[in-house]
Amino acid sequence: MSPMLPDLVDSHCHLDFPDLFEETAEIIARARAAGVNRMVTICTRLKNEPKVRAMAETWPEVFYAAGIHPMSAHEEPPVTVEHLVAFARHPRFVGIGETGLDYHYTAETKAIQQTSLRIHIEAAQETGLPLIIHSRDADQDMETILAEGMARKPYSCVMHCFSSGPRLAEAALEMGFTLSISGIAAFPKSQDLRDIFAKTPLDRLILETDSPYLAPPPFRGKRNEPAYVAHTARALAPVFGLSLEDFASRTTANFDRLFPRAAPAARVA
Repeated sequence: MSPMLPDLVDSHCHLDFPDLFEETAEIIARARAAGVNRMVTICTRLKNEPKVRAMAETWPEVFYAAGIHPMSAHEEPPVTVEHLVAFARHPRFVGIGETGLDYHYTAETKAIQQTSLRIHIEAAQETGLPLIIHSRDADQDMETILAEGMARKPYSCVMHCFSSGPRLAEAALEMGFTLSISGIAAFPKSQDLRDIFAKTPLDRLILETDSPYLAPPPFRGKRNEPAYVAHTARALAPVFGLSLEDFASRTTANFDRLFPRAAPAARVA
């Protein structure tokens, strides 16, 4: 890596989605050229796990996680803790999810989503791998279910693409969780969200793209890709009074603690 480039990680992308899959080599090359040296690609439907796993086995920059997305929980076969734990035996499998609650479009399936979320929590507790949470328009139920799980047995967790309110942020941080910053935080009208991140301890923040969605300026409205995490980092670094390089270094160190299987030391060992 050039010494002039920041050391960045895209903690959440979807490289198996059609918008990205056909250009994997080019996308990874552009990511490295932007200083993005590692990425976690997320499997949201377990039938696609072999495809996503193959990407992590093929590309040294790519790690993977798997779970059932809350918006498709009603369409998928019920997942079991044992099924998720079995995935965790793969050395490049680094997290459980994404899972969670989404009441924006699929509130009518909330009971199924809640059941699925609890199963994923148990798998995170059993494997010791971080839980990857998607939460939209479900702050109160999300806080309740995450706290119930924590009361039974501690686990680590990242609130992926955090865009909820300050109460859920506070609750997540009180439980020791990490908040993930996506391109949404770089939108001009996202000052409230930037204010939440500004009040968050810096060691509890990581970066992501959620590619192919949510591209930050100057690519808003276009297809997102891992290289663009550099634009989000550049937009958020001033919130903390840091240079791009320092902000990148701090958030990457946070990623390494949260996802130890994807840390450089794990790859050398």
